[in-house]
Amino acid sequence: MIIQPISLAALTWAGAASGTTAQSWRIGTVLSARPLGVSPQGLLVLQIGALTVETEAPGNQLPAQFQVRVLSLGAQPQLEILSHASEPTFQRVLRERLPQQNGYAPLLSTLGALAQRPVLRQLPPAVRTALALLEQAVRTPADVTRGEGLREAISRSGLFFESKLAQPHATLSALAALAEDDWKGALLRLSALLDQRAEAPPPPNRGDTAPPLLQRGLQAQARLPLALVPADGEAGPLLDRLHGDVKAALARVEVAQLEASASPLSAWMIEIPLQGEDGRDVLQIQLESTTDANDGSQGWTLGFALDLPALGPLQGELQLHEPRLSVRLWAERAETAQRLERQFMPLRQRLAACGVLLDQLVCQVGLPQPSGRHSAVLLQATA
Repeated sequence: MIIQPISLAALTWAGAASGTTAQSWRIGTVLSARPLGVSPQGLLVLQIGALTVETEAPGNQLPAQFQVRVLSLGAQPQLEILSHASEPTFQRVLRERLPQQNGYAPLLSTLGALAQRPVLRQLPPAVRTALALLEQAVRTPADVTRGEGLREAISRSGLFFESKLAQPHATLSALAALAEDDWKGALLRLSALLDQRAEAPPPPNRGDTAPPLLQRGLQAQARLPLALVPADGEAGPLLDRLHGDVKAALARVEVAQLEASASPLSAWMIEIPLQGEDGRDVLQIQLESTTDANDGSQGWTLGFALDLPALGPLQGELQLHEPRLSVRLWAERAETAQRLERQFMPLRQRLAACGVLLDQLVCQVGLPQPSGRHSAVLLQATA
């Protein structure tokens, strides 16, 4: 299908052609486009790249977002509408996964309910084994409070699962261990077994789908109460719920993987399930490589968010440009901020012993607003 704009609603083509906007309208360039509505004259108004144009309405209905290729320029440029097959694979898969994904808290709630109920004994042995492996992939506080343990938890969070499988010198035993110990590997194993039992229930209709995690910024996630077990003790309803939760968690991992592969920055959003007191929590980590504007030196920014029942929502940001470190913490509760501040002196001493120069160490009451620093590959999708 060809679009031939007959007028430019926001800018004239002659004026745009002499400015920077025209740089993106070279012949062969692929541009993002979306319909804005219909003008009083009955013409279809489209936003194409940085321009707003008017054209005669095509015979077929246009999608909410699509792409066009510039075929010719001049007073009335010709634009070819590309099929969805021309869309980059990661964008197409991202649009599919976003409405399906959900946080880990519902899955952890269902796992907790299964572990504490006799209904677990009704499950097939293979499913029980897969559940045990998934629970084994949940990290402990002792894991993530050590440098090497945190590195391992990030490595096994599911974000790097396929890249590890593709390593050329990996042995079969190492691959088998990875499939059992990696969060995504354990999810895939359980999902395959549940798929044999029944088709996964459709994801709930949430209306407007939230953007990927990097675009939202850090958000502390509260623990959910244990899922309710049917009064008759039947495993079926709980397995259906587990099936949906596993699919949603898998989509969550895949959205994070897709976003990391498409990000122009070296930035990752990682979620790590943690075994807490009397339940499980989710540690969210945002890791980003940074460059100092003054001297061009490389550094790292590590942000984290966590909601613990005893402390409430917490958030932190560590900026490291060796050997200098800046630490900012936020706590929703004033008493939690006071507890953290009482640990500042031992922390300063430990950092000094490691040769780290501490530029800043503060804790504020109240949580910061999400930064939204990263440009969106897909700002919003409707389920």
